[in-house]
Amino acid sequence: MGRVLVVRGGVPLRGELRVLPAKNSALKLMAASLLTDEPVVLEEVPRLRDIDVMLELLGHLGTRHAWEGRTLHLHTPEIRSTQAPFELVSKMRASFNLLGALAARAGEGTVPLPGGCTFAERPVDQHIKALRALGFEVVAQVTEGGMAYTARRVGPASGRVVYDLPTLGGTEQALLAAALGGEAVLVNTPQEPEIVDLCRFLVRMGVEIEGIGSGILHIRGRPRLRGVRYRVIPDRIEAGTYLLAAAATRGSITLTHVEPFHMDALLEKLRQSGHRITTGRDWVRLEAVPDPQPFNLEAREYPGFVTDLQPPATAYLCTVPGTSLVSDRIYPDRFTHAGELARMGANITLKDRTLIIQGRPLSGAAVEARDIRAGGSLIIAALAAEGETHIAGLHHIERGYEDVENRLRSLGAQVGLQQPELALAAD
Repeated sequence: MGRVLVVRGGVPLRGELRVLPAKNSALKLMAASLLTDEPVVLEEVPRLRDIDVMLELLGHLGTRHAWEGRTLHLHTPEIRSTQAPFELVSKMRASFNLLGALAARAGEGTVPLPGGCTFAERPVDQHIKALRALGFEVVAQVTEGGMAYTARRVGPASGRVVYDLPTLGGTEQALLAAALGGEAVLVNTPQEPEIVDLCRFLVRMGVEIEGIGSGILHIRGRPRLRGVRYRVIPDRIEAGTYLLAAAATRGSITLTHVEPFHMDALLEKLRQSGHRITTGRDWVRLEAVPDPQPFNLEAREYPGFVTDLQPPATAYLCTVPGTSLVSDRIYPDRFTHAGELARMGANITLKDRTLIIQGRPLSGAAVEARDIRAGGSLIIAALAAEGETHIAGLHHIERGYEDVENRLRSLGAQVGLQQPELALAAD
């Protein structure tokens, strides 16, 4: 059995916290560093397990790296291998975006189907559609580790991609594939801050991109891209999780180094619930009220309510008296947290892909996080619950939340780690 996060609930969170950089953006910028043979410096990179996995993957492909505090130095003078190993790709979905970058830089790349969180089916059909529309030859083959895809560049990466639905990964794949000498028009693209961040990063490298932040992107690549120094955006998911934790415990929190406009949908819901929200250029303050109101939410594309905050918001609503309805149009079955919240006394039922929540006090219990954001959900519930909660599956939580134990302690939470007991040696 692995380590367990032990939380004694019932203590309102209070204080100030500096929001850390966005993992979901940093991973894509790291993949984009493969597009140049010059050094790339990323400022404000989180120290998380997923970052370590990506660094190991990049190292296998030819990237050298060095840390300087939270600054990450990357340099890929040449591609040493065009095949990403299954044992690393299987740990993280974001690794599949290496396919377009490898094919653009080295002429071809092979990447197995990705792993990562398993809360719902997450196909790669829009990735493959985009690459083929840009002129890449893409073939699938069965390997010892399962299905893998090989993409080959047979000419300039040019074409028009009309996505069936706004897709983060499929859009990022096409951006990387077209950046080196290609030209592409991408239609029905998402407007998430992480897409905007990747576009701005590529522009700094020399790519021309029109329509950044809109549903249509026009990319004109360059035959050779330059190295850059770039600061990663703040993590809106971490920020939202701590805001919801403060609301669930009826506390007061100030977040700094944050982009408030990235969280408009969440902040509006918290205001709707009755909490006092104030914002500045790079900070957000929440002062919770003792008797918040319930609300309904549907997770959807940006600028709507982000799917990664649906599980944490669900946990918060379990503490709010009254009826709330929660659905998710991005991942309609993303409810692995619901059963674990029920263990803590939550009155929560699933009907027709919608959670029906009757808020009431929660109690401590032994629960398990089955993916990153389900872990964030259970932490929020544990902080609000009476008694002690033991949260297993800490390795999932650590993929998305850095140093969560100490960051919670800095806000007054009573948390600790329980190490696994070693088996006694036989006589």
